[in-house]
Amino acid sequence: MSDLSLTVLGSATPYAEPGNPCSGYLVSSGETHVWLDAGSGTLGELRRHTSLDRLSAIWISHLHADHCADLLTAYYGLRYAEIDLAEPIPLYGPPGIAGRLAGFLTNGPHRSPVEEAFAVHELSDGFSTGIGPMTFTAAAVEHGMPAFAVRVEAGAAALAYSGDSAPCPGLVELAENCDALLCEADGPTVSEVHHTPEEAGETAGSRGRTG
Repeated sequence: MSDLSLTVLGSATPYAEPGNPCSGYLVSSGETHVWLDAGSGTLGELRRHTSLDRLSAIWISHLHADHCADLLTAYYGLRYAEIDLAEPIPLYGPPGIAGRLAGFLTNGPHRSPVEEAFAVHELSDGFSTGIGPMTFTAAAVEHGMPAFAVRVEAGAAALAYSGDSAPCPGLVELAENCDALLCEADGPTVSEVHHTPEEAGETAGSRGRTG
């Protein structure tokens, strides 16, 4: 995937482990960098590679804390640290994400101004947007709550990320003919909200491309 690079910031669940934060990734194409899921501990790892004010966008698959909790500390960084933010960072996430952040951040009679740090865009099934040279396309997946897989394309390269999801047709369709599928796998027990390792292999094998 010469047109795309993927950096794993963390993959632990349901809480961070020593040396391994929760789910979070950095997807880049040239000088365009997108923080893909912001699980606990991933902000520190992100800063090894880039700074908050150099991000082109943040994309959140769903609102479980192990995929979005570091948005809270990112907000403090963007508002109060030595960051010269020209404009709010585009934040793509499930419906209600701004209210969820405000609920955590508000400590008095006035709602915290989350929109001063984040330009919020709510995801829906089939939502698509360009971010620099990359195109991001969302697909609703099965996780017992609003959750979205994403396909990232740049030039001839294509990457799909499941977020947390049970096996479902929407994910297989989104990942069709992609170069790589980043697919979560929880444990050995079949559930309605996660892949088992075996199911992740089956989903990967269904995407129409080997490798």
